[in-house]
Amino acid sequence: MASQSTHLASEQVALFTLMAQLAVGAVLSTMLVRFPWFRRILLTEKRDWPERLIFAASLGLPLTLGVVWRLVLGNNGADLTLSGAFLAGLLAGPYAGAIVAMMLGIPPLFVGEWGALPFAIGCGFAGGGLRELCPKEAIWHFSPLFFTGLHRHVWRLVRRFEIDWVVILLAAPIGLSVIQQAVGYRWPQRLYVIPAHTPGMWFAVLMCTVLSVAIPIKIWNSARIEHRLQEQEKLLMESRLDALSSQINPHFLFNTLTSISSLIRSQPETARTLIVKLSGLLRRLLRSQDHFVTLREELDAIDEYLDIESIRFGPQLRIDKQIDPATLDLIVPSMMLQPLVENSIKHGLGQKLGEGRITIRSVRDGDHAVIDVIDNGVGIPQIEAGRVRGTGIGLRNVNERLRVIYGANYQLQLDSVPGEGTCARIVIPEMTAPARITA
Repeated sequence: MASQSTHLASEQVALFTLMAQLAVGAVLSTMLVRFPWFRRILLTEKRDWPERLIFAASLGLPLTLGVVWRLVLGNNGADLTLSGAFLAGLLAGPYAGAIVAMMLGIPPLFVGEWGALPFAIGCGFAGGGLRELCPKEAIWHFSPLFFTGLHRHVWRLVRRFEIDWVVILLAAPIGLSVIQQAVGYRWPQRLYVIPAHTPGMWFAVLMCTVLSVAIPIKIWNSARIEHRLQEQEKLLMESRLDALSSQINPHFLFNTLTSISSLIRSQPETARTLIVKLSGLLRRLLRSQDHFVTLREELDAIDEYLDIESIRFGPQLRIDKQIDPATLDLIVPSMMLQPLVENSIKHGLGQKLGEGRITIRSVRDGDHAVIDVIDNGVGIPQIEAGRVRGTGIGLRNVNERLRVIYGANYQLQLDSVPGEGTCARIVIPEMTAPARITA
């Protein structure tokens, strides 16, 4: 009876050790994938030697600490020699697997476990050899839920005699675990194993071995997929911004050329001056490929555009700037203000008698920047403000770019009083010049 109780207690300890190994592997994988340099290594299948060494060191060092932890303190829950060496070879090649294996196999030599080093190196080369044979994407498809579709993979292998890499990836760590058990049973002091004396313990040991390989692969593959989705979203945003920019530039050019054509016969010199000003503004647009500029640069571009309009309107057009100096280095979408100013001139002041005034104002409001373009034109009914934003090319373009860049909560705000004027307001999160970005 006492012997049976001792046997049950030892099995319980072994089961807790196996669960601890799975937890350690999952935690270590999650911690490593949080580092950007480690994620970059996972994203590329063809790695140069520095990347392989970085991968081997980042995985091997904490696993080696787990082996030392077992040797010094007798805590076996962090020793992942088999799965660690096999995983390194499977993901980074045989030489990276051998490097990790040597890191894991050398410390046990000091306590007489002579089989630890050759066995670890064998696991590393087994994983590396399997990597050289199987398709790289097949490795990332190896999941902890492999057993849910295992019957289909085995049936395909038996019925069609086709290589099914899921079955092979499953069989490899199981075979290594069986070898480990055999060597540990024959030479119990020469290789550390968690002994499996009953069918239940055999199942637990083999399942833990497979999961300790599959769980890190699943965690790292999820990070790869997430990164690729983020890259696709970034490319989608860039393409949408390119489309919107390509829309606004012809729209602006068409309106300006229409203004020039109306002056060619009556005021040819004025038309010539406008063409020179327009060419200067177009050169600026061609030089700048950024989707984002500082407010200072955006105001400089507005000045060139207003020079054109001032020649057209003469002294009847007055420009007033109320710019908070603290906002000049804030990042704004390029060509964001020009459509607003153009809309004020064309629809607000174009039908107004007497002096027209445009006020460009910027202030900081908490962690947001508020930019207003105000005119004293004819205005529009408040009920029409939404319709104008929805149908006018310039205003619709501004509104859409705000939504694409900053989200649905950021939209162009129009406030107008018929006969008094219109205020177009942009509210955007603050970004300063050091954090300048391009889409």
